[in-house]
Amino acid sequence: LLCFILVTPFDVIKTRLQAQSNPFPKGKCFVYSNGLMDHICVCENGDSKAWYKKPGHFKGTSDAFVKIIQIEGIKSLWSGLPPTLIMALPTTIIYFTCYDQLSEALKSRLGKDDEHIPVLAGSLSRFGSVTVVSPLELIRTRMQYRQLSYKQLYTCISSKVATDGWFSLWRGWSSTVLRDVPFSAMYWYNYEHFKKMMCKEVGAHEPTFFIAFTSGAASGSIAAVITLPFDVVKTHMQTELWESETLKISQRHCTSTWAVMRKIVAKNGITGLFAGVVPRLLKVAPACAIMISTYEYGKSFFSHLNEKMNR
Repeated sequence: LLCFILVTPFDVIKTRLQAQSNPFPKGKCFVYSNGLMDHICVCENGDSKAWYKKPGHFKGTSDAFVKIIQIEGIKSLWSGLPPTLIMALPTTIIYFTCYDQLSEALKSRLGKDDEHIPVLAGSLSRFGSVTVVSPLELIRTRMQYRQLSYKQLYTCISSKVATDGWFSLWRGWSSTVLRDVPFSAMYWYNYEHFKKMMCKEVGAHEPTFFIAFTSGAASGSIAAVITLPFDVVKTHMQTELWESETLKISQRHCTSTWAVMRKIVAKNGITGLFAGVVPRLLKVAPACAIMISTYEYGKSFFSHLNEKMNR
């Protein structure tokens, strides 16, 4: 839980960098209020006058930190923390338990040293955990994108469920799977490879805390960069609903992950698919390092404890 508390500000910054977009829809009146986020006012009267000043985007990670703290207060950097912490428990339990069980099952079938085991076990365990917690991921993204009271959030979610059904809570699931399943496959493959290599270098039979920490950070960083485009698409798909409800207009949203991706490239170029790469790395690298090293230490500790008790 401490790990999530420490890295949440980087997740908030990443979401804000990915979600910022312009211009506003043509033919609509709007005002821009504070230089941080886009605030839209739809004209009820055709004679209404509106002024427009080009919004100031975040120029980068440090710029986003400064602006959010100055305008919204430092607490905004932990927006969406409650659902993040709620997500942490079931996600971690499902993910690591499934990975261990699948790894053991595959080892008995494919052999102990088969290189496909981390890829298969990591992919399948991540698919299951993503599907279970996807609605909480949607809520967390909404809370990070805009400051919402729990009453406003409930109204937003309940109106969407009433209109489109319960499956609307899994909006962005496909892009999340496309991001997290390859991430997990690459992460576990690289982690097991780095771990074996480092253990061989130092002559250790099992990974030390430092070996697990370093291997986790390195493998997490590689996977984070490669899968970032799908993270950007997920953020766009999940924040799109809020914009349509704010504007009070019907929206022809792209339901396809690839359609959203093409739209981002057409609008912002290929670099648009890698928005928020710095805060994502600052979040993922330490999070992966802390979680896997703690996991390995705990597994080793209880394994030795069980051996002593069975003697």
